[in-house]
Amino acid sequence: MVVITSVETDGEAIRVEARCTASGAYCPACGDWSAQVHGSYQRFPTDAACGGRPCVLVLRVRRFVCSTPACPRRTFVEQVPGLSRRHGRTTERLRSTMSKVGLALAGRAGARRAAHLGIVTSRNTLLRRVMDLPDPAPTEPRAVGVDDFALRRGHVYGTVVIDAETHRVLDLLPERDAATLAPWFAAHPGIEVICRDRAGAYAEAADTAAPQALQVADRFHLWQNLASAVEKTVAAHRSGLRDLPLPVPEPEPLWETPNAEAAGRGDETDAPTGKFAERARMHHALVHELLAQGMSLRAVAQHLGWGRHTVQRYARAASWQDMVKGRKRQLPSKLDPFKPYLAARWAETGGRVTVLVLFREIRARGFRGHYSIVCDWIRRDLPLREGFTPAPPPPSVRQVTGWLTRHPATLTEEDKLHRKAVLDRIPGLASAAELTSSFAEMLTTLDGLRLPEWITAATTSGLPGISTFAAGLEGDFDAVTAGLTTDWNSDPVEGTVNRIKMLKRQMFGRAGFPLLRKRVLLA
Repeated sequence: MVVITSVETDGEAIRVEARCTASGAYCPACGDWSAQVHGSYQRFPTDAACGGRPCVLVLRVRRFVCSTPACPRRTFVEQVPGLSRRHGRTTERLRSTMSKVGLALAGRAGARRAAHLGIVTSRNTLLRRVMDLPDPAPTEPRAVGVDDFALRRGHVYGTVVIDAETHRVLDLLPERDAATLAPWFAAHPGIEVICRDRAGAYAEAADTAAPQALQVADRFHLWQNLASAVEKTVAAHRSGLRDLPLPVPEPEPLWETPNAEAAGRGDETDAPTGKFAERARMHHALVHELLAQGMSLRAVAQHLGWGRHTVQRYARAASWQDMVKGRKRQLPSKLDPFKPYLAARWAETGGRVTVLVLFREIRARGFRGHYSIVCDWIRRDLPLREGFTPAPPPPSVRQVTGWLTRHPATLTEEDKLHRKAVLDRIPGLASAAELTSSFAEMLTTLDGLRLPEWITAATTSGLPGISTFAAGLEGDFDAVTAGLTTDWNSDPVEGTVNRIKMLKRQMFGRAGFPLLRKRVLLA
């Protein structure tokens, strides 16, 4: 027990004097009780700040004599549980605070935050406090999830194991092979469910060390594998995409003012059209309506949430067409001397020449601009000015893969038209789309009983990519069936991996595996 004898202020610091009142203490070596006092001295452990002011603790402790003849210690110093420890220069409360700051912010950032809390420490001390913390008490999980994470992306990977029911991180392992994970499974014989991706190392570790557990292949990874297989299938049919006539959507009407006099007098027959013109018409009418009600320009701007000068321009315009006139003003461009040549070459080839070829030709004639300038002018401005429509570029493999694997509700009307054109032209991709939709239905409805039928159809389809994917499912059939029929999945593991990435970036990727493991397990 500790008794405070005095509290004083020493400049900005608070000085607290205290002493122990216990009649004796237990020897830390032999555990015998001793009440024979050898002497006393003062200790000055640093405590947490109080009200933003540093706190200095002056603790008088006694040294006792151990009366046991066989004890290697002749004397020992009494310790106050929860306040001090042997050779400790800080109180346990300050030590705990520093550990929590280190867990949350690590080294340099933690030292900066500690300074705001009135704690004088260094980044290395905070990291030592983190490393001194004990690991969480081991548990016996019933269901676990395993996945890999990058210690050094593309070179070094580790394994994270979490409790699939409580989502608590159980351990981090420095490798992602079966030799590292199998001993961990063997040390936890109560595991009944293992959620994993389709990596062969994790399947091998589970088969070897936890044969009693149900292995569940994660649905996200299954869909990811299928998307990769569909992309390979589309790539095999790339030649059929080159000359594919895709439907061209109706171009958006451009606003223009062919008759300036009609526009000035508000004639609706030759009025500008388009989105900007329609917006100008509504805004002009709205501003003048509010002004007619007696509102000032500033009041109109506040009411509409616009800038005062924007309202002023609409107010000064006699008609809404005045807001449109002169809107599209052509600025000088490096491409201007070469536009006639580009237009002639485009007309000569009927739009069959590529932009890259034209760029190289005018580059040889002295053009010093960027490729994007040529690309934008040819694809956007040239067809409008010369009166012909360029042939749309063929869809890429990635685009077609997206049309086949994305949910139909997320496709735009243009994407749906392009998807239909692709499937009508290439029967192989139509079969791939049907198989993809069927697998997606199994995955979302957890109807894994149809998996054998789907594997047979995919294998016999002869589609490169999808047939290989289906053959791979046969080698991991039980885990895939469990993933398509049960509610277990690896979503919590993916969230933990994202958290590990955040902690790595917070430490600038320079922390070693032991420190990263401590922060993941304890933070």
